[in-house]
Amino acid sequence: MTKRPEEIALLAESGKLLANVFGYLDQLSLIGMSTMQVNDLVDSFIVNELDARPASKGQYGYAYALNSSRNNVVCHGVPSTADILQSGDIVNFDITLEKNGYIADSSKTYLVGDVSPRVKQLVQVTYEAMWKGISAVRPGARLGDVGYAIERHARRNGYSVVREYCGHGIGREMHEDPQVLHWGKPKTGLMLREGMVFTIEPMINQGRSAVWTEDDGWTVVTRDGQLSAQFEHTVAVTRNGVRVLTLRPEETMLN
Repeated sequence: MTKRPEEIALLAESGKLLANVFGYLDQLSLIGMSTMQVNDLVDSFIVNELDARPASKGQYGYAYALNSSRNNVVCHGVPSTADILQSGDIVNFDITLEKNGYIADSSKTYLVGDVSPRVKQLVQVTYEAMWKGISAVRPGARLGDVGYAIERHARRNGYSVVREYCGHGIGREMHEDPQVLHWGKPKTGLMLREGMVFTIEPMINQGRSAVWTEDDGWTVVTRDGQLSAQFEHTVAVTRNGVRVLTLRPEETMLN
């Protein structure tokens, strides 16, 4: 379950490349683009510019380089030429990248064009909730501490946390142990140890937490049709705290 220092170095290399993918996405207007266009650009960038592999492509039979989850889509949205991004939308791009056999996983919710203050607040609180969870990571802490920090921040701001999906260990495989719930009780769950590597990726809903999966078998949406946002980072437990392996240039560690 724990990784050796040399493995974490390779995971950090993949994470740095993945951060560059989001830097590339940051330069796109997105308005009027289809989510398939974004997928194809990201696929080409990972392969041709970064000399890496889109790890989700072919995983579990999935055919694309990213998940594109727009507005009321909670996660696992499938890119489509018919899914056109409009001003006022939010969209989460969830991307995995493999380099030298090691996989990094990260996601970011983008504001498309002119987004209402109410929607901006959802996205901001979701981002903050992820960081609340990351800040709870240290040797001797427990996974329940991470989930509790996330859910407490979401609930204090009037939002709900999706419970059906969670973070996960990661390394040579995209999904490894442990499962990282985004809700929980303090001082419960698996104790964290130096060398553990996993994702923290809360999905926060405007309305109720209930979700359902559409007929394509992938796309998960809110049952009440309200909006959902998500952010994700891959993190490693260090001797004294936590290291975010997918940290983007514009971000600053909060611990």
